[in-house]
Amino acid sequence: MKKVLKNNSLSIVFFILFLIAIVGQAVTGFNQHNEELKEKGGAEISMKQYLTTGHFIQSTFENWESEFLQMALFVVLTIFLYQKGSSESKDPDDPEGEEDRAPDPTKEDAPWPVKQGGVFLKLYKHSLTIVLFLLFALSFVAHWYGSMKDYNEEQHLSGKPTETAMQYLGNSRFWFESFQNWQSEFLSIFAMVVLSVFLRQKGSPQSKPVDAAYAGETGE
Repeated sequence: MKKVLKNNSLSIVFFILFLIAIVGQAVTGFNQHNEELKEKGGAEISMKQYLTTGHFIQSTFENWESEFLQMALFVVLTIFLYQKGSSESKDPDDPEGEEDRAPDPTKEDAPWPVKQGGVFLKLYKHSLTIVLFLLFALSFVAHWYGSMKDYNEEQHLSGKPTETAMQYLGNSRFWFESFQNWQSEFLSIFAMVVLSVFLRQKGSPQSKPVDAAYAGETGE
């Protein structure tokens, strides 16, 4: 059990932090939403009801959408774009790294798609990107639905006309929610790529060795 916890401690801790954060979001969002409902003359709702509101769905998935988008783009763009000296990039002077070597189906511990070959191997070669873009697409649709539902709930309370899904797709509110999250994700990746050239964190695989030259040991 100790070995399992040690070998998976990074994912376990981040998943626990995710659970804490989403519970915190639900509780605080629930209180905020009920305050807004009271101000607009609506009736308060229960926590169970709140979890199905557009307010909760929109606020959750607009963030997931931007996270999966930036991760998917980062994985794809690092295939052929470089930042010399950054631990987040392949070396532009030696682009054919370990990640580019041909898969060996004879390896005893190779994943089954590698041993199977054919279409399974072709899909497996790009499985990380495929899944990340799929998660982005699903989150985008959920954000679209939740934001539209929240907007229509507000319109209904104000006695104003509501919008269909296709009408709301052209609503600036929806795209404002998306772009405000996308820009922060792209900025964070930019900062990580550039700062890892000059700054260090001893013991972290996201950092180069402390004594590495700024322009040297790209990807180390």
